[in-house]
Amino acid sequence: MKKEDICFMSACEMAEKIKTQELSSREITETIIERIEKINPKINAYCTPTFELAREMANDADNAVKKGKKIGLLHGIPTSIKDLFETKGIRTTFGCKIYENNVPEEDEIVIKRLKEAGIVILGKTNTPSFGHKSVTDNLIFGTTRNPWNLEKTPGGSSGGAAAAIASGLGPLALGSDGGGSIRIPASFCGIYGLKPNFGRIPRIFTKAAFPRLSHYGPIVRNVKDAALMLDVMAGPDELDKFSFLKKNTSYLDGLKEKPQKKLKIGYSMDLGFIKAIDPEVKKSVLDAVVKFESLGWSVENVKLRLKKPYPSFVGLVISGLAYDFKPFLKEWREKLTPTFIKMVEAGMNYSSFDLMRLDLQRRDIYNVVAKYFKNYDILITPTTAVPAFIHGIMFPPKINNKAVSPTAWMSYTFPFNLTWNPAASIPCGWNSEGLPIGMQIIGKQSDELTVLQVSKAFEEIAPWQEKKPQFD
Repeated sequence: MKKEDICFMSACEMAEKIKTQELSSREITETIIERIEKINPKINAYCTPTFELAREMANDADNAVKKGKKIGLLHGIPTSIKDLFETKGIRTTFGCKIYENNVPEEDEIVIKRLKEAGIVILGKTNTPSFGHKSVTDNLIFGTTRNPWNLEKTPGGSSGGAAAAIASGLGPLALGSDGGGSIRIPASFCGIYGLKPNFGRIPRIFTKAAFPRLSHYGPIVRNVKDAALMLDVMAGPDELDKFSFLKKNTSYLDGLKEKPQKKLKIGYSMDLGFIKAIDPEVKKSVLDAVVKFESLGWSVENVKLRLKKPYPSFVGLVISGLAYDFKPFLKEWREKLTPTFIKMVEAGMNYSSFDLMRLDLQRRDIYNVVAKYFKNYDILITPTTAVPAFIHGIMFPPKINNKAVSPTAWMSYTFPFNLTWNPAASIPCGWNSEGLPIGMQIIGKQSDELTVLQVSKAFEEIAPWQEKKPQFD
């Protein structure tokens, strides 16, 4: 088997080969490490590699198979972890100079579950400081580049994770999404990213900026791999009061079946407030959504009006950043990203009255979406209003020749952090520059299974995995 074929193999296939030792975890891990050493200097996806640890974990995985021990769902599978997750004994910087030498003494809940399932940790992936923006760079590790065009951003804040997956530097990546941070880089890098329902994967809330916005989830190349990873990570923990019981079913098993009814799918190109979209993005998504009609599902253009999602989202984020980091500004200002400082200082201006108003706006947005899902099973939108843009800016100042606000390009994603609905980004085409375009699939509350089933159906209608970025 060619080394590239191993690097782009699905996690589900890897798991089967490791069980039979047709391929050992050590062989797979060494092959991927070799590719990381070759390609990572070009894209800067991994910020803290853990290759010796990976080799030890791979050896342990193979020995367990040989001794007939019980193995987990992700046994021996090489996996990357975004540098916002606390990992025992592995440097965790949060992309911020304040924590440049931080080595946690405990794993987060989700990391414990992944380890118990048998993952092999390849390393930590790059992210902006505390995930505060949707491009990926910081003052410790520098800029992560898009593997489809090194002059473009991979998005963020899970940009390192997405760039790694797209480049064949591992089959599984753990990301987080506070306003699109899984879906945006999945779209920009031409891969699959799932933001599960809020509460599906437990977490401990140590910071105020994203406590009721951030979701943990998988970034992968195959829909089945997302389901496999979710099977491991989902379920309640008493330390997270927002976490809830999962149904006594497997998401991966659920993908073996078709939805139990004829699905009713609505799509929107503007969500009632978005004023500009790249023409190639719009055409690609419109061409993609009609493909569902071939499955006998109904597809309908809907008029959905979400009011004031921007002030609610931005206000909740930056007021939280201000609460967390105002005490650090005096001592650390010279070592913090300027955009991060700007957001912290802007967040200091919010009063308790302002925050209550923003929370009520959020409630109104939730109600509109909840009413929509009384009549529809799925909502389809573009993932982003534009394909990947150049490094060095936080947002494109114009879209389709129209001047736009800083969040206009990502306005399809953050409303569904406010509402908590499960949502995924799946590749649906490439533009004239060869950059990926993503389609967003949003589901009802707590219905990740239908999102995954619809994603799998589209993957079968319009597969994309054979298309890979090329490196000199």
